[in-house]
Amino acid sequence: MRWWRQKVTRELKPRRSCLSVPASSARMQAKAATLEADQVLFDLEDATAPSEKAGARSIVVDSLKQLDFGRRAVAVRVNGVDTPWCYRDVIDVVEPAGDRIDALILPKVESAADVTFLDRLLTQIELARGWPVGRIGVEVLIESASGVQQVDEIARSSERLEALIFGPGDLSASLGLGQLTIGTLEGDYAGDIWHYALMRLLVAARANGLLAIDGPYAAFADLPGLERSARRTAALGYDGKWVIHPSQIETVNRLYSPDPAMYARAEGILAAYRLATEGEGRGAVRFEGEMIDEATRKMAESVARRGRWLGLSK
Repeated sequence: MRWWRQKVTRELKPRRSCLSVPASSARMQAKAATLEADQVLFDLEDATAPSEKAGARSIVVDSLKQLDFGRRAVAVRVNGVDTPWCYRDVIDVVEPAGDRIDALILPKVESAADVTFLDRLLTQIELARGWPVGRIGVEVLIESASGVQQVDEIARSSERLEALIFGPGDLSASLGLGQLTIGTLEGDYAGDIWHYALMRLLVAARANGLLAIDGPYAAFADLPGLERSARRTAALGYDGKWVIHPSQIETVNRLYSPDPAMYARAEGILAAYRLATEGEGRGAVRFEGEMIDEATRKMAESVARRGRWLGLSK
């Protein structure tokens, strides 16, 4: 292993609600720093017009340097590797303000090579700036038929990877589904049109120790629709969801957090199982009317770990 490939430890911050703000709007960025989103992401891609992309980079840099985002994760979505903007997005934002960025988000990823390109470019910048190599994480959007097909290779393509993000808008276009609103389930198909893609992404993420993030629900005034959408992927085990409006944050934070009673029960199961196995030498024990064993412990540990990560243990 080359010396510059030594692993660094990155703090993986919660990403229940990932608030997308246009890279060209300093006002929206300042507002985002005051909201309860777990992550604020500056969007140089879809939310920024082509004519504004170059100028928006300096706006992002100014916000990164001047605003206090507290414990929020901070990310920048650059343009795709097949565009004329990607490399300058990375250089012009990361070189002056990379010490304020937790991760870059790469859209429309269709192969491991896309991630490798960004990984190597970040490595060169980190070396030039004297920063620990690997400190800046990478999240990738899976939003095409090719991306879904290659998701396993993509998920293990870089040690920088932190999250796979489901992109329903571009994926709908790629598959020819005929949808007109991002993230909704309209159509005549009786089942969940997204279940296969969501599960492919989830399995690839978990097999490689990554977060799985659901994409946005564009009808921001339709909070019941948002709740239905978020409940589906929260039930699958997704870690969070993109939001495009402040009104969506509370709903998403709530639905991607363990229920406090469920969290308390998980901690109770773990305590009872420790007592049984370590103190009494038993491999199974009765707890609140059911038998719990090692499989139950693993299930409880998953819930409890997430609750601790989100601060429920305080």
